[in-house]
Amino acid sequence: MATGTTNVGFEEKLWVAADKLRSNMDAAEYKHVVLGLIFLKYVSDSFEEKYQELKAQGYGDEEDRDEYTAENVFWVPKEARWNEIKSHATSTDIGTVIDKALESIEKENDSLKGVLTKNYSRPELDKTRLGELVTLFTNIEVGSSAAKEKDVLGRVYEYFLSKFASAEGKNGGEFYTPSCVVRTLVEMIEPFEGQIFDPACGSGGMFCQSARFVKEHQGNLRDISIFGQESNPTTWKLAKMNLAIRGLEANLGKHNADSFHDDQHKTLKANYILANPPFNISDWGGEKIQDDVRWKYGVPPVSNANFAWLQHMIYHLNPNGGVAGTVLANGSLSTNTTNEGKIRTNMINGDVIECIVSLPSQLFYSTGIPVSLWIMRRGKNDNTKEKILFIDARKLGHMIDRKVRELSEIDIQKIASTYHNWRQGKNYEDVQGFCKAASKEEVAAQDYILTPGRFVGIEEQEDDGEPFEEKMNRLTSDLYDLFEKSHNLEVEICGKLEAIGFGK
Repeated sequence: MATGTTNVGFEEKLWVAADKLRSNMDAAEYKHVVLGLIFLKYVSDSFEEKYQELKAQGYGDEEDRDEYTAENVFWVPKEARWNEIKSHATSTDIGTVIDKALESIEKENDSLKGVLTKNYSRPELDKTRLGELVTLFTNIEVGSSAAKEKDVLGRVYEYFLSKFASAEGKNGGEFYTPSCVVRTLVEMIEPFEGQIFDPACGSGGMFCQSARFVKEHQGNLRDISIFGQESNPTTWKLAKMNLAIRGLEANLGKHNADSFHDDQHKTLKANYILANPPFNISDWGGEKIQDDVRWKYGVPPVSNANFAWLQHMIYHLNPNGGVAGTVLANGSLSTNTTNEGKIRTNMINGDVIECIVSLPSQLFYSTGIPVSLWIMRRGKNDNTKEKILFIDARKLGHMIDRKVRELSEIDIQKIASTYHNWRQGKNYEDVQGFCKAASKEEVAAQDYILTPGRFVGIEEQEDDGEPFEEKMNRLTSDLYDLFEKSHNLEVEICGKLEAIGFGK
């Protein structure tokens, strides 16, 4: 994550303040109210900064639309500027003012047409609370150059997405992938330049982390081209907004669409694919596309889309070293039902699977299903041909609350560096209980099952020098001592209960 001089817990404090204003509104609905306001504040702040710069120069026209679009700054009409919005914060017409502002921004910026939610004037939305939200966001600068440098808006937007995902539970998984999972994928496949594709892009988190990776490595964002697709219309709009506030140009298709039945990028052969497709989807319409050209390794079952997603990604990879990183339910590693085992076997024999990483449990807000990362590559190098690297990362991570676990930066780098060292053929060694580079023959000997635990084994325990029989005698003696203490305590408690008239 980007760092800066903002206070620790800034995003959390802002969330708490905003959540207090939610009242009885459903989290899924409130999400669009809040994120729409953040977006409006951002484009207005960015515009205002450029406006003041032109004004100070004295020779530019601060109301010339071209001066802004030339620098990828959204043109914001007068009625949509934040000063106008905040002046109505305590008025009953605040909802109407915001709707008109959003309509005017869409009208003046083609890339946003039909994207922004414009229903702030609806009667059921409490206008007093809405005005208080406007006041809350008035006090943060999210579009200034200093704020951009610290990625304040990106942090706020991402944090709010994660909190809404948590609040919405299972449905939250439709638009949000935990940032630590995204960062792990990005660090592994290193999308430094070329075409980046996500066929199930949600709110665009994979693209934002890819852009961050490029910046952190002093690359040029103009060296990457972003392509995405999303079937959910609301989530597709979230992605458009999420990318717009970061100044990232992207082709997300002409509209929201199903990747299997309305592929918006049929001829694309991407250098990188990053994805977290929906797990174990049973109603994906596979019976309608049984003879599809994408099913090179076998026809996926109509009852589960997992291997349809994998083959869709492989089909869209550049044949000269294109690499894909995706999240998938663990069942796909070992299932042998309805042709899935045959497809997996063909993919292994076709040498397109490069690495499998078992992730720890409880990383996702939306599901408790155990998941793994699949790294697939067309055109492996000499170090990785006919081999698969298995990483068992289930013991990594730490709990951030009672329900959710998170991978630390150290955890992420441990996974990514192990993978890169293996690919580069330097400083890599199998580590029992953590990683193992297995040949295709070794995988075949395991019936083409890809569960990392089968290959890495159990972590070696440190030898404390105590002989096994002596240790067992000592531990057994300790156990019987505890049994005896437990019995004595039971007798003592029963005696005290009888003394006060509550005995048997």
